[in-house]
Amino acid sequence: MTRIAVGGFLHETNTFAPTKATWEAFVHGGGWPAMTIGADVLKVMRGINVGLAGFVEDAEAKGWELIPTIACGASPSAHVTEDAFERVVKIMIDGIKNADKLDAVYLDLHGAMVTEHLDDGEGEILARVREVIGPDLPLVVSIDLHANVTPQMIEHADALIAYRTYPHVDMADTGRASARHLELLLSGQRFAKAFRQLPFLIPISWQCTFDEPTKGIYDKLAALESDQVPTLSFAPGFPAADFPDCGPSVFAYGRTQADADAAADAVAALVAGHEDDFDGKIHSPDDGVKLAIELARTAAKPVIIADTQDNPGAGGDSDTTGMLRALVRNNAQRAAIGVVYDPDAARAAHAAGVGAVISLELGGKSGIPGDAPFEEIFVVEHLSDGRFVAPGPYFGGREMEMGPSACLRIGGVRVVVASNKAQLADQAMYRYVGIEPTAQAILVVKSSVHFRADFQPIAERLLICAAPGAMPADPASLPWTRLRAGVRVKPNGQPFVRPN
Repeated sequence: MTRIAVGGFLHETNTFAPTKATWEAFVHGGGWPAMTIGADVLKVMRGINVGLAGFVEDAEAKGWELIPTIACGASPSAHVTEDAFERVVKIMIDGIKNADKLDAVYLDLHGAMVTEHLDDGEGEILARVREVIGPDLPLVVSIDLHANVTPQMIEHADALIAYRTYPHVDMADTGRASARHLELLLSGQRFAKAFRQLPFLIPISWQCTFDEPTKGIYDKLAALESDQVPTLSFAPGFPAADFPDCGPSVFAYGRTQADADAAADAVAALVAGHEDDFDGKIHSPDDGVKLAIELARTAAKPVIIADTQDNPGAGGDSDTTGMLRALVRNNAQRAAIGVVYDPDAARAAHAAGVGAVISLELGGKSGIPGDAPFEEIFVVEHLSDGRFVAPGPYFGGREMEMGPSACLRIGGVRVVVASNKAQLADQAMYRYVGIEPTAQAILVVKSSVHFRADFQPIAERLLICAAPGAMPADPASLPWTRLRAGVRVKPNGQPFVRPN
């Protein structure tokens, strides 16, 4: 029987964010399933939208024996601590070492992990795995569309295969695609590699695959795959990691080097030709709320505002108050905002009980410039233990653990307050505290794009606002110091010059 060691270790690192990812963050998981080790990995990684779950399903259908090591992820944040990285990787490497004879290794990684001691977390993981398994055993990896792919990652993996949707509704499908490519490698086929890095950073708000130009790029990329080039990927990158390999890339695997080079060059040229199109309208908090109020007067469905700069899916702490202040200041009615991460406020609401009127300093505790706690009087409308299932296309049926949570109301505005962080990408993240999203006039979500998978069908209009937060909508506003020389810090922006 074909024996495959499998594992997962996912983190998207915003090196400008306020909070690091500790071992405990990976144990809990945030928006990811809680950490599992050994046989428990195969119990949890089923029927959910995660790369490893898709791989497990396809591998078992092929009759492969799977040897699980560890599976964990943590909400995007600042650097992964050295302690967390080394502990997770030791479990993974020991599991591979102790697996007796293996035929291959599959890993589900993110591709944009920076640690306290390493710029290239995934490159180091793959180097350590390769040292254990030797140069010839196949090593296939599924990665995020936001991966900042490095030469070291390309060198050590036989194939990197990236998601093609943002919102990431195809994570499990990418695991299945990895199994299909691994099957080719197990049959004895080998493929040449081509890797291209693009010369400009792409803001995450304009990477959405529901819209052009990204939608068209992926359609054309899929059409370029063939027997000669079975795997081809474009990763727009995560433009908030201050190290030389941050940015978009294309990577191809072909029967010959010429096949791989031609496919990679074609996609790289296509992306470069759309540089002007990777931009769009972003509103200030007040302008966005005023426009939403005006649109809501005649709208049949909610107007939805993305609070993109405080997206916990991109390293924000999900606790800034700029959009909440704008809703209250402009007297928004039938409005809801979430999720605000504030364990102290959630605890106070539970202590006071439903119907209580309480004074709080809500949110604003992560030290973001221009932000502060919102000191006001709130009504406690609903309480929850924070446990629920998120059935929408992004979370795909994951069991959520948001901790003690509450719906607080101030005027016509309701606030989802939770004790754990996860970006609001599922309608259930309003409903679990008694807010019916489809009955609201305005919904503000602390997310950039993932929310669109579940919310676009119920939206009258989508707006993007830039309130203070850890993930600037314009990457040119970040204080870069370590990018590779010449990379443009935004589409058509200034080339980066390294400080002396």
